[in-house]
Amino acid sequence: MHQIKLIKPTMAYANDIMDYRQEFLDLGDSLDGCGSLRACSTAEEWIRDLVMLESLDTCPKDKVCSDTYLAIRLSDDSIVGIIDFRHHINHPILGVWGGHIGYSVRPKERRKGYATEMLKQILVKCRLHGLEKVLVTCNNDNVASKKTIIANGGIYENTVLVEGDKKERYWINL
Repeated sequence: MHQIKLIKPTMAYANDIMDYRQEFLDLGDSLDGCGSLRACSTAEEWIRDLVMLESLDTCPKDKVCSDTYLAIRLSDDSIVGIIDFRHHINHPILGVWGGHIGYSVRPKERRKGYATEMLKQILVKCRLHGLEKVLVTCNNDNVASKKTIIANGGIYENTVLVEGDKKERYWINL
């Protein structure tokens, strides 16, 4: 695996952001950890949405404050993943199965260790934000995500049924 860094989305990555989005849409895959990227038609619109979510003053009442990061491979300055963390999970969905952290790895970059490193780096940001532990969830059949969570100290709590899908809940102490 090449080294990565987490950075806030900027227009410098606009083309890569939209290519990332399209790869997921072409596969019918979910864009976890990407906020409104699926619904946004431009990178500018998506970045504007993300900036609104960063502050209590601008965050819509039906959402929770969050920070989203691009996982950038240092060797070629390309996006390999996107990850976000929610400042709290005092929300009906997030407290049950959404959790504090969501992430996705570009389909062509999977199984290279990027998700494990992305989660490791975002946990530092969560700690700096004042969180003491975080809830991270995954579908029970997502073996790769389970391994990622466990590799970062995830402790299995339970499995919940959400609209016919089994979601496993893990807590990571910071």
